[in-house]
Amino acid sequence: MSSLLLFLGGIGIIEIIMLLGLLLIWLYAVVEIVTGTFQNNIDKLVWLLLVLIVPLVGVILYFLIGRRRRLAG
Repeated sequence: MSSLLLFLGGIGIIEIIMLLGLLLIWLYAVVEIVTGTFQNNIDKLVWLLLVLIVPLVGVILYFLIGRRRRLAG
């Protein structure tokens, strides 16, 4: 616990809020990919791996391109 407080000691409240926001957006994308319906499982796997391996770029690309590739419903 003390190491966490030491780590957070050099970070301001704005940075913590931004990090939590980014974490929530990333988590939302992962959950949406896992629970979503795609044309095939390969698309789902590729999007999931992209978001997990390259989080920032993967999430941006998923929200710009991947969400349109999901099946409605």
